[in-house]
Amino acid sequence: MKEIILAKVGEIALKGLNRKNFEDMLLKNIRKKLHPLGRFEAVSSQSTIRITPLDDYIDMDDAALALSRVFGIVTFSRACVTEKDIDKIKAAAKEYLSDIFSENVSFKVESKRSDKKFPYGSPEISKIVGGFLADEFPNITVDVHNPDVTVTVEVRDYAAYVHASVEEGAGGLPVGSGGKAAILISGGIDSPVAAYMMAKRGLALTAIHFASPPYTSERAEEKVASLLELVSEYAGRIDMYTVPFTRIQTEIQKNCPEELFTIIMRRLMMRISNIIAQNTGCQALITGESLGQVASQTLGALACTDEAAEMPVFRPLIGMDKKEIIAISHRINTFETSCLPYEDCCTVFTPKHPKTKPKTDLVRSAENCVDWTDMINEAVENAKITKIGCDNC
Repeated sequence: MKEIILAKVGEIALKGLNRKNFEDMLLKNIRKKLHPLGRFEAVSSQSTIRITPLDDYIDMDDAALALSRVFGIVTFSRACVTEKDIDKIKAAAKEYLSDIFSENVSFKVESKRSDKKFPYGSPEISKIVGGFLADEFPNITVDVHNPDVTVTVEVRDYAAYVHASVEEGAGGLPVGSGGKAAILISGGIDSPVAAYMMAKRGLALTAIHFASPPYTSERAEEKVASLLELVSEYAGRIDMYTVPFTRIQTEIQKNCPEELFTIIMRRLMMRISNIIAQNTGCQALITGESLGQVASQTLGALACTDEAAEMPVFRPLIGMDKKEIIAISHRINTFETSCLPYEDCCTVFTPKHPKTKPKTDLVRSAENCVDWTDMINEAVENAKITKIGCDNC
């Protein structure tokens, strides 16, 4: 029996004249994601994407797991394919659902008839198939209000499909449909979640990580790469730029007021990130900041940071509390890796009493006591590039 996957789109269906561009991007991403598993055909029709395996050896469990991590898919179902003939639909339903109906379960049948030439309407299809299944499996009962199993019959343009479960997809928009942005990523809990959330809104990602050896270790950098590997399961390939930051942090410590160490450090990170972002075709920066979470994330501190950015800064976590952020990190499997005890450069030279309400002009004046141009250019030029994920996923 031929088994396929039917994937439903969400927001894409509302895109009007741009809809085909979003659908094409989603189809491209689906093919990339499934490529390591074998050959598949992915076709969009009537707000549904039909994904058909072309190789007999393909594991459909693996395919379903891969598709659950593709942004743009709202729900999906594994389904059997049959001809658009009511008797063949009944026979297919009996064979395909035999394992499920080996248990004592309640069920109902819902039908969708997209092909209006099919001689039976949706209510008739449900009645005929439901009655047939009830006769064939005496141990099951009909419950149209709160069934254990909902069987769906879809009569569409090319074939009929039967399925009995709907899985949640990743939602959002196809990665790449919204442009490209650079995520400033540390080894903490927040920034991987921010990366995931902006990829969900259609952004392809470049990652920028600041390292300050010997104050930070290679294990800290490896930790960030591991986090990005987990994010790439949803976001696709990510180029990670590891920026040497020791010299700049040392100069901040020598020349700037202690209470402004953190805010000046973040401004210089923004200036470096802005250059890397422009060089890699990014149109915005992303951070994992949440308003008021720490001293550098007060309204005044964020305003000082933004002034140095020179491009839009997206902060998807800005209104979230830590509990909400941690919940997402558990869902995308980054929490345990984020908790590994390897500190990033943001913990280097942390002031005892950081300024929580900095004035931009005073911060700028303190920052300008050093000409940072050569150090910024040196950091950009010496950034190490690591490719995260693979070209086909």
